[in-house]
This record gives sequence, C-alpha cells and structure tokens, in this order.
Amino acid sequence: MTEPHVETPATGPVSKLQAELDSGKFVFTGEIGPAKGTNVEKCLHEAEEYLKHTVTAVNVTDIQTAVMRTGSLSVSHMLTDRGIEPVYQMVTRDRNRLGLQSDLLSAYCLGVRNVLALTGDHVSMGDHPDAKPVYDLDSVGLLEAMSTLERGSDMGSDAKGNPNVLDGVPRFFKGCAVTPCTEEVEPQIIKLEKKVQAGAQFVQTQAVYDPEAFERFMEKIAHIKVPVLVGIVMLKNAGMARYMNSSVPGVFVPESIIQRLVKASKDDKQKVSIDICGELIQKMKHCCQGAHLMTLGWDHCVPAIIQAAGLA
Repeated sequence: MTEPHVETPATGPVSKLQAELDSGKFVFTGEIGPAKGTNVEKCLHEAEEYLKHTVTAVNVTDIQTAVMRTGSLSVSHMLTDRGIEPVYQMVTRDRNRLGLQSDLLSAYCLGVRNVLALTGDHVSMGDHPDAKPVYDLDSVGLLEAMSTLERGSDMGSDAKGNPNVLDGVPRFFKGCAVTPCTEEVEPQIIKLEKKVQAGAQFVQTQAVYDPEAFERFMEKIAHIKVPVLVGIVMLKNAGMARYMNSSVPGVFVPESIIQRLVKASKDDKQKVSIDICGELIQKMKHCCQGAHLMTLGWDHCVPAIIQAAGLA
C-alpha cells in the first residue's frame, strides 16, 4: 500500500498537499461525494481512475447540502488505502465537540492528515429537515479544537480545571473555506482572519466565475499569508448556471458564460464546460496557489481541465 502522507520531521509538512503548497507549486485538488448507501465503489473508482494521477489531494464531502450519505471519514480512509491523499471535510452541524474531537483523533489514526473545517449547510436544505442541528462549534471553533489537540490536550478539563492531556498527539494540515465574490465581502475577510488565527493553513474558495472580482478579493487579503486554492465548479448547462445565480449565495455566473452554454450543442456542452474551467484558471492562476476542481460527477473531465488551463 502506498503511504498517503509524507514522512517528515515534526516541523515539516504532514502531507503531500502541504509539501507542494509549501514548495510554491500550483496545486490542483479534486472532490468526490460519498454515495447515499453502502455502494461507495463508484466514487472510489472515479477517484482512482481520473484523480489519483492528476490532482494532489481529493476532498471528501461531509453530508453535503445536508443530504444523508455515507460518512466522509470512512471514504477518506478508503482513499488512503488506494494511495490517494484525502482532504477530510468536517462540518460542525451534526456533532458536538465530543464527537468532533473523537472523529479527528480517529481520522489521524486512520492516516488522514488534511482536514477542511466547515460549518455546514442548515438541515432545512436537505432531505431530513426535521433533524436537530447541533452547531456546538462553528468552523472557527473546529479549527481551534484541532490546534488544541495538536498542543497535546482536548477542549475539556478535569474537576480541578486542568487540561485533559492526550496519550498521543495528532498533527493536521488544517484548511478552511471562504466565499470571495459575494457582494458583502468584508465579513468574509473578517471571518477568514479569525480562521487563520485559529490555525487554518490553507484556503479553498467557493465557486468563482469572475476573475476580476477574485483578483480584487486576493488584493484585500494580501496580509493573510496562507495559500488559497480558487474553487472551480463545472457548469453542466445554462440551467445550472442560472440556478447558481438565483440560489447559491455569493456565487455569480456572468451572462457571457451562460450564453456560451446556451449556444453549445448537446454534444459540445461538456467540451465547452471544460474550456470555461480552463480559461478561468488561466485568468486567476497568477494571484492564487492552486485550484480546487468540483466536477459534480464529471471526474473524467479533470485531466482535460488541467490541460485546458495550460498546466498539465
């Protein structure tokens, strides 16, 4: 079995993702969503076939959009068994601090080193709207919890108020998310500053389709010295683009892109979507350290997107 992380001294990188970002390399990450059920082989096959040799690491979504699915921890571990480095997404919506810290320790024991801290979509968006959301911690609190574990204790204390000391200490490459193209961007910057202060070491953004707005955002966070991977979501058709404009906060698809999808024939739509992704990366690569590719089941397009970006 190929080890998914880089063996280094305690002060060095804990993962290939961290090592490549530290080196200044322009990095690609991909993303898979676990199945709603036990048949996880399809997403694992896609990752092995199309992502293993084209991206540095693969995000595993955690009950994305509050739709119940197989957990991200088990699938992250299955990726390590296949020699693929995972980015374990954790949302704070469904677990309190006991469960979150326990899962972090479990993840480390299973070889997972990259963790993306997310608050998570509200349960009202998903298929269990009567579920009780937890939100004991938010994404900042989860990052603080990871940093606390790395210092050798947990968030609790004994009867005398002394920290609970860990028997074995984890070490993670800690990530967070940001929405760079929202109209009210200042709150995003303030929250990002808090996330980095809490321990975030890399950033993956929500979908970006406006390179000029993204560049303005990057100029505003120039004082935040962590690598940023711009988020690229494949648009499968014009209807999807319009839905994102109407229903996804902080995401705007320009009309020029929508019209390219409208004019594309059925046979050409995938090629046009690939070209759009490649062009966006080309226009933004000078002001970020990588791209996070969210292909929504079109993982076979990832090699072509990287080629279209001129970075194969």
